[in-house]
Amino acid sequence: MTNFVPLTDRDDWYPAYRRRRLDAHLALGVPAAAAEALVDQSVDPEYGWTAVGVDDAAGRRVGRLVLGIVHPQGTPVGRIVELWTDPALDADGGHRRAARDWARAWCAERAAQRMSVVLAEPDGTFADLPIRAQSRFKAIASAPEGPSAVLVRPMTEDEFPAWLAEEKEQYVADIVRSGVKTPEDARKQAEQDYLDVLPDGLATPETTVLTVESEGVPVASIWLRHGYLPGVSFLYSVTVRADQRGRGLGRSAMVLADRAVVAAGDRALLFNVFGGNHVALSLYGSAGYGILDESRSLPLDG
Repeated sequence: MTNFVPLTDRDDWYPAYRRRRLDAHLALGVPAAAAEALVDQSVDPEYGWTAVGVDDAAGRRVGRLVLGIVHPQGTPVGRIVELWTDPALDADGGHRRAARDWARAWCAERAAQRMSVVLAEPDGTFADLPIRAQSRFKAIASAPEGPSAVLVRPMTEDEFPAWLAEEKEQYVADIVRSGVKTPEDARKQAEQDYLDVLPDGLATPETTVLTVESEGVPVASIWLRHGYLPGVSFLYSVTVRADQRGRGLGRSAMVLADRAVVAAGDRALLFNVFGGNHVALSLYGSAGYGILDESRSLPLDG
């Protein structure tokens, strides 16, 4: 039997949660200041997180569950930010499974349309939930040698409108493929997101948009935001033209992105990739970008 006991004092759960998340980020090479910022963002007090202790039948505390209701683009979503149990007291995972069931009921009672979980490491308790997105990270000690088969240059103003339109279309397709939104809602999100991150186009501060050429022909693009976190650049996209795929240009573009990060004064690269993009997931893993965290979710039918 598993019991759930409300934890009304933040000090009863947050310090331990923060320590576990920080340790996981630091082990991946995330700079300390950036790791702290990421942990703080993960449980923004604005959302009024609910924490419960997970106890066994004898009243022993075997773990903790932290969750809340968030509203991305106005849609209520139940989000689990931590489900931790002591392996020595939950060897068969029974308390974890009970906590997942309790969390699903809690989310449904609050009219959440989905239940999502953000995992810092693989967890069999949620293996049946589809991957919606991953955050990937790589520490870059020095600029790698650039690929000899391609050249890279700043994108021109003439190239920008067509590139922006293609980026939005791909972004919409990624959102729909991940299973999170309908095409109509995905387009609304894309319009707002691009307005937020590129308010001044190519002149947006701390932003680099590059064109990759092969034999004088544009074949790919790279879009970066520098100083996204202390010492960390954020990669918004690497896009290879459809008629140029299968030539290893994606891997070459990632090397060029690493070089641009170092040139801008940062020493690490962070980016998100939607679930369902198996080619990209394979590429990033083989290129040394580790999983910072992973989001899984399932619809709640009531």
